[in-house]
Amino acid sequence: MPRSFRKQVYEFLEPQGTDNRPGTLFARFMVFLIVTNVVAIILESIQEVHDAHSVFFTGFELISIIIFSAEYMARVWSAPEDPVYIEDSALVGRWRYAITPLALVDLIAILPFYLAFFVVIDLRFMRVFRLLRLFKLTRYSPALATVGAVLVAQRRQLGAALVIMLTLLVFSSSVAYLLEKDAQPEYFGSIPHSMWWTMATLTTVGFGDVTPITPLGKIFGTVLMVLGVGMYALPAGILASGFAHEFKKREFAVTWRMVASIPVFADLDAITIADISGILRPVLVPAHYTIVHRGDAADAMYFVVMGEVVVDLHPTPRRLSQGDFFGEIALLENRKRTVSVSATTECQLLALDREAFLDLVDRLPKLKEYFETVAVQRLNEVERQGNLY
Repeated sequence: MPRSFRKQVYEFLEPQGTDNRPGTLFARFMVFLIVTNVVAIILESIQEVHDAHSVFFTGFELISIIIFSAEYMARVWSAPEDPVYIEDSALVGRWRYAITPLALVDLIAILPFYLAFFVVIDLRFMRVFRLLRLFKLTRYSPALATVGAVLVAQRRQLGAALVIMLTLLVFSSSVAYLLEKDAQPEYFGSIPHSMWWTMATLTTVGFGDVTPITPLGKIFGTVLMVLGVGMYALPAGILASGFAHEFKKREFAVTWRMVASIPVFADLDAITIADISGILRPVLVPAHYTIVHRGDAADAMYFVVMGEVVVDLHPTPRRLSQGDFFGEIALLENRKRTVSVSATTECQLLALDREAFLDLVDRLPKLKEYFETVAVQRLNEVERQGNLY
C-alpha cells in the first residue's frame, strides 16, 4: 500500500500525457503560482505598494512557501518511483534526485525563507533572492527545457567558442595597451584597464566613454569592430544548429510515439517503427475539411492519430477514429479515390506518400497482406452500397 500511494504521488507530480488530468491541472497551477510570486516580488520592491499591502504580501508568501515546500518534499519522497532510480534503494534514489539541477532549483526557491529563522538576512536581499523561483518554470515549460537541453548538448562547442573569445579579448587588450598607453594612460594604462574598451568594442556595444585617439589605435579599433561581428556569429551559429537538432529530435520522438500507437504498426519492432516514422508526414486538418475527394488521383494514404473522420458511404457513412486508416485502396489498386473522406473534428493525421507506401509494402509483405485484406473488405462494402466510382 505505501508503495502504491508513492507511485500515485509520483505520477501526479510527473504527469505523462494528457490522460493524467489532475497532474496536468496541478502543473498549470504551479506555473500560475510561480508567475504570481515573481509579480509579487517585483511589486514589493515599490516601497509605497509594499507599505500599503504588506499584510497581503506576507500572507501570500507564507501560503506559497507551504505549497512549494510540500511539493519539494513530495518530489523527494516519491523519487524512488522514477525509472531512473528504480534500481536504487529508497535512500540512494532520493539523494540522487535531490542533487539534480531541477531539485536544487526547487530547494533554492524555498531556502531563503527558512534561513531567515537562523541567519540574519537583509529582507531586501531575500526578496531579490526569491526571484530564483522563476527558474522553477524550467520544470513546467517545454521551451525552457529545450533551451537547457541545447545548452547541455552544445556545451563543448560553446566552451571552445568561449576559449576563442577570451583569447581574442586578451590579445586585443594587449595590442590596445601597447598602442594607447602613452596617449591615454588613464584608460589604457594596463592590460586590465584596456579590457573595458576591448570588450565594449568586440560586443559592438560601444559606450563611447573610451575611444582610441592614435592613428594606429583607430585602425586597430576598426579591425576589432569587424572581429566583433564574428564574435557574435560563432556562438549564435552553434546555438542555431543545436536548436535545429533538438527540434528535429523531439519531432521524431513525437512521430515515433504516434506510429507506435497505431494498431497496424503495434507489433513491429522498434527499428522498423523508427524507419516508418521517418517516412510519415504529420498533417493537421480542421473540422469539416475534406481530406480526399472521390474521383481524385491518389497520392497518399492516411492514419488517424487524433480526431474523427467520416467516409462518405451511402446510405450509411462510416466513421473512423484514432488508430484507423484510409486511402490504401487507391494506392494498392492504382486507381482513383473510391469515396470522399472528411474530418468531423480537428484531426491529427500521418500521411504516407505513394512512393513511400509502395516501398514499405514491398519490404514488409505481412503489412501488404494486411492492407490488401482490409482493402478487399472495404471494396466489397462500397460495391454493396453502390458507391463505386
